[in-house]
Amino acid sequence: MYRLLAPLLLVLVLASCGKNNDNMTVKGTVEGLRKGTLYFQKIEDSTMVTIDSLEIDGNSDFNFSTYIESPEVFTLYLDKNDGNLLNDRLDFFGEPGIITINTTRDYFAPEAKIEGSKSNDTWSEYKSILSKFSGKNLDLIKESIEAEKKGDLKLVDSLNQVSEKNSTRSYLYTLNFILNNKDSYAAPYITLANAYNTNAKYLDSINNSLTPEVAASKYGKMLDTFVKEVKEKEQTAATEEITE
Repeated sequence: MYRLLAPLLLVLVLASCGKNNDNMTVKGTVEGLRKGTLYFQKIEDSTMVTIDSLEIDGNSDFNFSTYIESPEVFTLYLDKNDGNLLNDRLDFFGEPGIITINTTRDYFAPEAKIEGSKSNDTWSEYKSILSKFSGKNLDLIKESIEAEKKGDLKLVDSLNQVSEKNSTRSYLYTLNFILNNKDSYAAPYITLANAYNTNAKYLDSINNSLTPEVAASKYGKMLDTFVKEVKEKEQTAATEEITE
């Protein structure tokens, strides 16, 4: 009897282990989508790789599962087979657990509602404010172009000064946001994506402020490596300047 049951038990154990390997589920609906292909992707070694994909034919629900060691950014890419790439890419912060994403076919990224990821909530909060600074800069650029066409150089100079102040405020907001959210896995990612050109002193402060859990995450380790490289470059530059 044991010999007969052993193979079955082995299969059940392997199946159970396979299921336990997946610690994140991403599910939801793309309202209005009848046909297309949805790709579940992430960046791996500077290359976008497809983890899984789903051919949609009538049913707009989707469900993907994978294993992650720590929260990181994933991408849902929708190919609607209509030749239009606009709004077909949705980036989100994934983390262990169930993440629900409900959106629409025509406004895939702008109308996406993401639930179940605290890291994504933090990242979304940051992007929401940052977009206001970006919008302000675009408005200033338009005004500057119009002023230049009219030959109003005084106004152009004034608008450029306002633009510089707006950029400085955006930069300071990014640094403050990171330091105020040092316990979020989004903090090192935002640093690498939006504050990489900060000097070594501030980067080192950010790196040292991260909580142990965040520092040990994928982006925490990447930030630590990056900071060490920046510090080494600055030290090398300083040494060469002295010797000259």
